[in-house]
Amino acid sequence: MTGPRTRCGWVNLEKPHYVSYHDEEWGVPCRDEVRLFELLNLEGAQAGLSWETVLKKRESYRAAFDNWDAEKIAVYDSKKVASLLNDPGIVRNRLKVAATIGNAQAYLKLKEDFKGLDEYLWEWIDRKPIQNAWTDQMHCPAKTPLSDAISKDLAKRGFKFVGSTIIYAYMQAIGMVNDHTVDCFRHREVQSDS
Repeated sequence: MTGPRTRCGWVNLEKPHYVSYHDEEWGVPCRDEVRLFELLNLEGAQAGLSWETVLKKRESYRAAFDNWDAEKIAVYDSKKVASLLNDPGIVRNRLKVAATIGNAQAYLKLKEDFKGLDEYLWEWIDRKPIQNAWTDQMHCPAKTPLSDAISKDLAKRGFKFVGSTIIYAYMQAIGMVNDHTVDCFRHREVQSDS
């Protein structure tokens, strides 16, 4: 019989959705355009809040934002914005809602230069995830020179809520970096999936 699995210290074991996010998604290399766009916007929505708050609202976000269809979001009008600002299922912050619409527009422009976020993001690291080996989550940085560079470039391309700290969290979420601690059971699994 094996004992309980060791997980990264940030995981709230009393929250099943948090555990499943850590165990099944966080740090796994993602190349799915819809999910990449979704997570970029959710990381921005999380600014100033806990990730758990946004994670609990994830399904509501999908419903509110047309399953993250950038073409639909890019043309939202004032009536749709008013509806979003009255939706208790999402973070009702005018700047964040406007940023999501602006990000959809910026994303569509980015697709003119790249095939999408997959090609754009993964080219920064030659399509190979960065494998870190933290023994304690306290050693993991909040941002890096790479997240600084990506943040600056995304902002130049018109994206909002893409500061370096948000972008580093995004890089962790989509598996551009493996920041599972070495004692976490997912560290080696994610490494072998890369």
